[in-house]
Amino acid sequence: MWGAYLDFYNTSVPKEVYASTFARLLGDDPQDFSCFVAERGGRLVGLTHYLFHRHAWKIENVCYLQDLFARPEARGTGVGRALIEAVYAEADRQGAPTVYWLTQDFNATARKLYDRIGKLTPFIKYQRA
Repeated sequence: MWGAYLDFYNTSVPKEVYASTFARLLGDDPQDFSCFVAERGGRLVGLTHYLFHRHAWKIENVCYLQDLFARPEARGTGVGRALIEAVYAEADRQGAPTVYWLTQDFNATARKLYDRIGKLTPFIKYQRA
């Protein structure tokens, strides 16, 4: 399912990254990320990856919701909301009041959900060229 998520964003990663990602998901290093999955009828229909990290403007850690994906047939059924709310609950449990995420501007379907359960910020992302 993570491959379908990458396909949605027209990207791919080498096999070594797949192996590293899943090893980290199963590891116990607090710097690694975690995940939640959603299933219906015994079939995976959604996933999210998230991690906690320090922030220069806060004492407590913040939570970065890195990946969120719902299979096309599950979109609009509450899967995305449930996964985000699961991350919110885990952030609360770990004392991290801030949860944030990024999406691409063309992702209109997801942004409709995000506009209902999150707050759009004015930040624009840059990265090393």
